[in-house]
Amino acid sequence: MTLKRARVFLIHWTLAVVAASLAFVVHLAMRGRTVALGYELGKARQEQARLRDVKRVHELEAASYKTPERVEIVARSLLGMEPPQPDRIVPIRSRGAAKSRGE
Repeated sequence: MTLKRARVFLIHWTLAVVAASLAFVVHLAMRGRTVALGYELGKARQEQARLRDVKRVHELEAASYKTPERVEIVARSLLGMEPPQPDRIVPIRSRGAAKSRGE
């Protein structure tokens, strides 16, 4: 009976060692995946910060294009425009003024 008990003990001991080894390997795999995900997250956050900076620069650039001074510079230099002569200015009446006079 002692030989049978020894075999059962040896089988149980082997199963316990294999299970512990397997749990350790799974733990190492999960730890490695966690580290890899941490690096990916760091890279994604860096990219997000870079894109925020680019967005801010683009917003400032777009705002500068909308200023009257910038529009005038572009109109004069790139488009060759100049202020109209006084004889080319045509006044436009508002609709409310035209209706009050019966036109």
